[in-house]
Amino acid sequence: MSNQAGAPANIASYIDHTLLKPEASEADVLKVCAEAVEYKFKSVCVNPIWVKTVTKALKGSGVLTCSVIGFPLGATPSDVKAFEARGAVLDGADEIDMVINMAAARANDKGALVDDIKAVADTVHTGEAILKVIIETSMLSDEQKVIACEAAVEAGADFVKTSTGFNGGGATVEDVALMRKTVGPDVGVKASGGVRSLADAQAMIAAGATRIGASSGIAIVKGEQGSSAY
Repeated sequence: MSNQAGAPANIASYIDHTLLKPEASEADVLKVCAEAVEYKFKSVCVNPIWVKTVTKALKGSGVLTCSVIGFPLGATPSDVKAFEARGAVLDGADEIDMVINMAAARANDKGALVDDIKAVADTVHTGEAILKVIIETSMLSDEQKVIACEAAVEAGADFVKTSTGFNGGGATVEDVALMRKTVGPDVGVKASGGVRSLADAQAMIAAGATRIGASSGIAIVKGEQGSSAY
């Protein structure tokens, strides 16, 4: 069943309920977990230090644990990203959102991007987890976005994701549509950064997004306007 703009009625199941503020406390994290269970969001997305806490809090709820790697700059060596990802998966993460090598993306160096992503993909998939690849669309031209998405597919990623939400800009309908066109029907597209209302989420899903990253998940499902804070 769908609602207006072609978005599904079960919008909560598309949302990664997100708390990535570096100063977030354990109480903040547990509050987000409780909200995710109450509203039946897809996952809770947190920094790696909170993965064990989130995994424990969500046990048996059906809500997944998601963490970020190489975040938010992507300027960490690939083997370090892989090590960080392995630790998060061992701590209980079901999904990993990694930031690509932005210098390679800006240089149109597809080979370097494939190597960077594959190092993490292999590690994540060995742990039977899902990999989403953040290409930080606000920093790239359309040509560079296409190359980054192609590299993610070639490297075996499960999703491509628009943005960290920390480096300026965020998800746009145009970028989501371009990413969907590039990766085809079998790879997920996550719209993240600036998705603050039900209308925003509906527009992203209509453009091809299969996941929404937002700190305003409750506002989205209630049809209200959320804040921009991550």
